[in-house]
Amino acid sequence: MRTLIAALVVTAIVYGTGRPYQARAASWKMGAMMGTVNLAVPFVTTTIALQYASSGFNGLLIALVPIGTAVLAHYVLPDEPIYRAKVTGLSIAFVGVVFLLASGDSGLATGGRPLVAAPLTVIAVVSIAYAGIYAKQRQEHFDPVRLTGMQLIVGTAWVVPLALITEGAPPVPTLWGWMLVGYVSIAGSVLPFLFFYWVLQRTTTTVASLTAYVVPLISLVSGIVLLDERLDPGIAVGGALIIAGLVVIDRFERRRTLVTTRVVG
Repeated sequence: MRTLIAALVVTAIVYGTGRPYQARAASWKMGAMMGTVNLAVPFVTTTIALQYASSGFNGLLIALVPIGTAVLAHYVLPDEPIYRAKVTGLSIAFVGVVFLLASGDSGLATGGRPLVAAPLTVIAVVSIAYAGIYAKQRQEHFDPVRLTGMQLIVGTAWVVPLALITEGAPPVPTLWGWMLVGYVSIAGSVLPFLFFYWVLQRTTTTVASLTAYVVPLISLVSGIVLLDERLDPGIAVGGALIIAGLVVIDRFERRRTLVTTRVVG
């Protein structure tokens, strides 16, 4: 329902602004790729992961997207190499992940199964990181609004049949339920994808993905306040290390970008 509503909203924007979808095969090929690796795969795996660990736990692992992006970019994009500061940040964050998993804390009062949730979330991390690299390589050939719409259409084509096969037709939501679905459709799908593709055309892939380190804070706080999830010691320490590693990468990446801009200028 989320992807369907989001697809309809963006399609209305596309045609309302007078720039309809292009019929070119190359455009839809990219839309199909992004709809699969940047939407369908991470949406499905992270949703299943939430059955086994708290939103805070999974949010911390999702924060590894910039790390996965930095590693992939090093091998694929010649202008985004790994340097000493990146290695330092990656190492700190990796220690945080190890601590997080070794503690066995899930953040759920019922105990949960973090070792089941973690691989599912890591699949999402790798998929999202690859999607960013793929889009960056083709940044001159897409319009953010059109690409977001095509991605949502393809994602809907994947997710809706899968949901109907595995869970059947959904019950009719209440008014509050419709409001929640509408919120996650706009705030959780339309706006993030639009902003991501817009930013991706104007900076490095690593910098564009660094917004992911905002996710853990929101996930942890909202999970504790709204869902009575627990801030277990393992989650607190492991999460702090992951965030510290991302901050190191963020600061040096911004400094490097600033220096490069000045030199080019």
